[in-house]
Amino acid sequence: MFQYPLNGRPTAFFRGDWYVGKGVACARIRMGPRTEDVAEVFCTHLHAPYEREPHDSYLCHRTAQAWEIAKLMRGAAERGHLVIGLGDFNMVPLSFAHRLITAHAPVKDVWRHLHPDSSIGAPESPAERRRNKPIPTADYNISENGATCDGPFNTWRWPKEQQKRLDRGEDIIVDGNVKDPKGRRLDYIFVGDGGYPPSFPAPKWNIESARVAMMQRHPTLRCSLSDHFAVEAVISRSLSPAESSVSTEETRAPEPQNPDDHGFTVQPSSQLHPTTAPSTALTPETYEEILDMIAKYAQRERSQRRWRLGHFLASIIVSIGCFVAVWWTSDVIYVSFILTMVSTLNFAAGVLDGLVGGLFMSSELRALKEFEWEVKMAKKLAVAAAAGKDSQGSGYVASDEDL
Repeated sequence: MFQYPLNGRPTAFFRGDWYVGKGVACARIRMGPRTEDVAEVFCTHLHAPYEREPHDSYLCHRTAQAWEIAKLMRGAAERGHLVIGLGDFNMVPLSFAHRLITAHAPVKDVWRHLHPDSSIGAPESPAERRRNKPIPTADYNISENGATCDGPFNTWRWPKEQQKRLDRGEDIIVDGNVKDPKGRRLDYIFVGDGGYPPSFPAPKWNIESARVAMMQRHPTLRCSLSDHFAVEAVISRSLSPAESSVSTEETRAPEPQNPDDHGFTVQPSSQLHPTTAPSTALTPETYEEILDMIAKYAQRERSQRRWRLGHFLASIIVSIGCFVAVWWTSDVIYVSFILTMVSTLNFAAGVLDGLVGGLFMSSELRALKEFEWEVKMAKKLAVAAAAGKDSQGSGYVASDEDL
């Protein structure tokens, strides 16, 4: 398990993400005797947004999490291993975190690789409206846009009245032709096969198919199995040059359709990437955008820390004042009781703010500094590459200012 250094705030207990683990579960699966016959799987859950970008206060945390899992996948690819990153990324296609992952690690979003014109958000979102596409049907949103969340097929997004009908045992059938203005894709499978020629041959894997799955309902409760549908993908290993020279091309048989999943399957077989080494560095402008985001969020957190620590100190003064006042009002019992209650509640809230400001936020700011340092170093390498410097001819040496 890998824990994200920036992982939400402890005071947001009223958010759903407060109760959900956010990290990366890593596993290695050996498929053969050779060094590259290993699949590295990274399953994750990124922090959810609660406002639209760029006003989402968790945007910096989600970007840092995307950066971390991209580093893990990039490292696996550099070892020549098959890379599979999957899970609930809580981002829409071509969002900032999505572009960071696909640029910073040599991986492909399997759905977008097969459906390059698929939606980049809910049909009612500003980004999707700018594409001037008609509002799709529920069936189309599943089969072409890969919508795994917020669609009409998922009972967890239904109005309370309809959910109560399910509680009474009714089996409600959703018409696939109904318009779906809210469905969007938040769940992903990223695949890469260590495409760094000539160190490792490429391509080694093909994306055969992808589909939205796990759409069936619970047999007794009649509700969806999760508030997100799953994504399934089939990838196949390419033949070696010797094998491909003597073999004929074969067409893969269609995947069996599951009636509970509405049979949505796509199958245009496609290679993961061309035979040239991919460019996995972000542009210097993108790195600068990340640094600006970090600076704004760090300023916000420093201000929050000052206010919380100030509240802690003020609560001590108020509590002492209340205790002193109790001595002068001991003959009026209800006033003494009120002062004691105010002192207790005020001091309890102050202690919590003191713990959050003094412990959590200090730790968060240190993690932000580390994230900022990594981005600065990556930006310097990107600037050097853009300037045409030969990596073998001139190396980069970190200075005291960088550290």
